[in-house]
Amino acid sequence: MCGIVGYIGSKQATPFLIEGLTKLEYRGYDSAGIAVLNGEKIRVEKSVGRLAALEEKIESNVPEGNIGIGHTRWATHGRPSDNNSHPHTDCHGDFAVVHNGIIENYMTLKEDLIAKGHKFLSDTDTEVLPHLLEEVYNGDFEASVREVIKRIEGSYAIVFMSKNDPDKLICTKQDNPMVIGLGDDENFIASDIPAIISRTRRTYIVNDGEVAVVKKDSVWITNSLGEPITKKVFEVNWNAEAAEKGGYEHFMLKEIHEQPKAVRDTLASRIAKDNSAVVLEELSWTEEYVNSFSKIFIVACGTAYHAGLVGKYYIERLARIPVEVDIASEFRYRQPIIDDNTLCIVVSQSGETSDTMAAMKEAKRLGAKTLAVTNVVGSSIAREADQVIYTMAGPEIAVASTKAYTTQLIVMFLLGAYMAGLRGTIAPRRMKELLGKLREIPSQISETLEDVEPIKVFAKKYGFNTDVFFIGRALDYEVALEGSLKLKEISYIHAEAYAAGELKHGTLALITTGVPVVALATQKSVYEKTLSNIKEVKARDAVVIGIAAEGDTELTKYADHVIFVPNTDELLIPLMAVLPLQLLSYYTAITRGADVDKPRNLAKSVTVE
Repeated sequence: MCGIVGYIGSKQATPFLIEGLTKLEYRGYDSAGIAVLNGEKIRVEKSVGRLAALEEKIESNVPEGNIGIGHTRWATHGRPSDNNSHPHTDCHGDFAVVHNGIIENYMTLKEDLIAKGHKFLSDTDTEVLPHLLEEVYNGDFEASVREVIKRIEGSYAIVFMSKNDPDKLICTKQDNPMVIGLGDDENFIASDIPAIISRTRRTYIVNDGEVAVVKKDSVWITNSLGEPITKKVFEVNWNAEAAEKGGYEHFMLKEIHEQPKAVRDTLASRIAKDNSAVVLEELSWTEEYVNSFSKIFIVACGTAYHAGLVGKYYIERLARIPVEVDIASEFRYRQPIIDDNTLCIVVSQSGETSDTMAAMKEAKRLGAKTLAVTNVVGSSIAREADQVIYTMAGPEIAVASTKAYTTQLIVMFLLGAYMAGLRGTIAPRRMKELLGKLREIPSQISETLEDVEPIKVFAKKYGFNTDVFFIGRALDYEVALEGSLKLKEISYIHAEAYAAGELKHGTLALITTGVPVVALATQKSVYEKTLSNIKEVKARDAVVIGIAAEGDTELTKYADHVIFVPNTDELLIPLMAVLPLQLLSYYTAITRGADVDKPRNLAKSVTVE
């Protein structure tokens, strides 16, 4: 997944393909490639690494032709390499494909195609697409593409090119963005508007299930049934910088709103169709293997550490294995008690965090088995760990982590439920209930993000306070820690999170008239006790902003303001409860005029100790 471009017209395709991919570099990628049809054959050129490596590769022999496709890849299946780079072709080079997203049933399709004689060159899910197209091709390009779409499952944005049809490109999408740019005697395809904004501002926004046949002088769009659709031209009025952010003011806000997709992608193929079990093909653990763990360590830094705290709760509650959570920078200096019955789980968005890497090496030295949870295929931590589970957050550009955190929570829950299933510590009915509710999370996140106006009001009203406190119990406390970190790192407000039950042990001395207290009260098992703690801070004239599940009528009696999130199982509600905290941090930073995407003194990936 990452960036897609396509060109068909009367000019040479390669200059636009390179230009368009350059405009998408901000999204992050690990390889790049193009495929250009010169009338006789499709020429594919691709290279691991930066786009400059591809440009250098073709500099003395630029691919010629008036139709082509290009891609910058962020690895999800198969590590970064030339072979795994897009575009991918079929056995005979008749078809080329670029793809963003995840083909969930690719392994089943791949095994079937191999049995029919197809030769695969990569480890990607994408390569099944050109081979499947080759298999079903009946001389009608569009009809064959529709047959491919019928057979695939997952999320995707795809552009197909055929040697036998040099006058058209065909594209389609499901849960991934795609836009068609309208030119004069030329048309463009891209995954994001920045790729085409210098060439045209007249666009069609492709919707899920639609199929577009793009020629140099026409665009024909139909729905999933093949019925013609009349599309309204969308005139882009953003500047280039705004276009990179999808019309959002900052990357952080864009990434907050990308969380439904990121969570959906992270769940893809990892839940059995009947919700009876978690499927983690990358692990293939056995009951005996999981039962060999006498203790689990979760080691991470910053936001990933907070995800680890939630992970501890999930694993202990579901799988009933003791878990300790350590800050990576402290872990190896305390001489942890580790043996070959220990599992060390390291969590890192970038996979390059130096403290986390050092902690994992120390755990391995002491005999532990290691498992990495990271967002970057082929990263240093991914290579060093015994096994890896990848989050599917996609590139995260803002320094303050948002969608990486929620996808880490998803992986932690999946891992806890996976181990519970193997150990028999969860009833089948309870497993089905939890996994069924887990499937609903992406749409519930979307619902949570729909109404941000109250949060904007709170940010403007309290954004210039010097102190803010966060309180909660059980999982609410772990989420409060992340909310506090988000607020302090981008707004520079002094923020602290406390377990609500600790108020009497000193914290109440800090609560004075008008001090904002963000109180999370989503955990039913400790709800009454949390209410009692809220009453304590209200008695000292604090201003309470409550976070509660929909249907809660009690909290409004004691809090000054309440933000409601969709109701779900209390194990899963942290995925919703963190969203208003992210938004509150964002709009508070805006109120204070802070640099949201690049807060002072901080870096996205911490590669020094």
